[in-house]
Amino acid sequence: MAIPYRITGGHSRRSPLPLTTARALLAAVVTGAVLSIICVLSLTDSLSYMGFQPGSLLDKRDSSRKYLYWGARVDCPGKHCASCAGLGHQESSLRCALEEALFLDRIFVMPSRMCLSSVHNTKGTLDSSNATSDQRWGTSSSAMESLYDIDLISKNVPVILDNPKSWYGIVSRSTKLGEGDVAHVQGVSRDELKDNPLYSDALLINRTASPLAWFMECKDRTRRSSVMLPYTFLPTMPARKLRDAANEMKEILGDYDAIHVRRGDLLKNRKDRFGVERSLHPHLDRDTRPEFIKKRIARWIPKGRTVFIASNERTPGFFAPLSDRYKLAYASNFSSILKPIIENNYQLFMVERLIMQGARIFVKTMKEFDNDLALCDDPKKNTKVWEEPVYT
Repeated sequence: MAIPYRITGGHSRRSPLPLTTARALLAAVVTGAVLSIICVLSLTDSLSYMGFQPGSLLDKRDSSRKYLYWGARVDCPGKHCASCAGLGHQESSLRCALEEALFLDRIFVMPSRMCLSSVHNTKGTLDSSNATSDQRWGTSSSAMESLYDIDLISKNVPVILDNPKSWYGIVSRSTKLGEGDVAHVQGVSRDELKDNPLYSDALLINRTASPLAWFMECKDRTRRSSVMLPYTFLPTMPARKLRDAANEMKEILGDYDAIHVRRGDLLKNRKDRFGVERSLHPHLDRDTRPEFIKKRIARWIPKGRTVFIASNERTPGFFAPLSDRYKLAYASNFSSILKPIIENNYQLFMVERLIMQGARIFVKTMKEFDNDLALCDDPKKNTKVWEEPVYT
């Protein structure tokens, strides 16, 4: 950048005194050194903001890195663009995209915001039903940095957000280089993206994901070799302030156990043509009531233990019957820690999830893996079989 004339000279009526050659040379050296330091500091700050460490400046390979873009919103294009999926669903999709970036050895351009489902987040509802799509998105979304530690993720998969100036610089660079330097792909396998020069040589791969959801690109999860990031990857990557809060809470809890009781959104019944109530999880309502929880967990959690309960049940005192056997703890007991940092229920659940991961015994609502302890034996995956609820 050119230095403004008024800084180097000025418009004084008196002519400046001439400098000796030695003094002029010294002044030039000092000025150059100062400008160099300012430039380096500015560049270092920019890279740190994007999730890269200053040490990467020394790696000449960074100048040849290429980028992978899946879209500005997780699961868009996808069937959840308007309705918005829950945190777990979006994490499955985000993990799928990160895996592809890892496989292709590309920097992943992550959406700068995550949608907040009004079903799972009371603060995500709109004030006006007449809001436009963009207004709805801005009202019911959260900055990705407020949910995840981008620097921590980048230690495994290099990531930048799609809002820094650097991202727009990448787009501008690809435009100047020509349309051939941006590969717009749809329905192309990872192997072909990696092996076919038509795609592998492009500065930017712009993937149009499955019209169903991003994670459909990774639906063959039975091939363990295709799973490059574990299910637990994103749950261990919350923003630092969320991790710090969870650690402080765990220190207070001491030696504890935990149960996750998911009710609200899963207790969806409907009547068939004969007026009979039916549910996709026929035993869930029964198995997540306090009297049944007490019987179920007695085989794993001894009497007198501290039990942390994470649940979306909104009935006050719902789990109180368990208190005659266990010392109960909830997120609400730690409001002094959580209130200053929690802005939405996604952040709250991410903290609770860390608490549950740190428990001596952790009992889930339904099994995800064969060795899981669970309150209910109904399959978690949607079987699309509507059955009569069982309460006996």
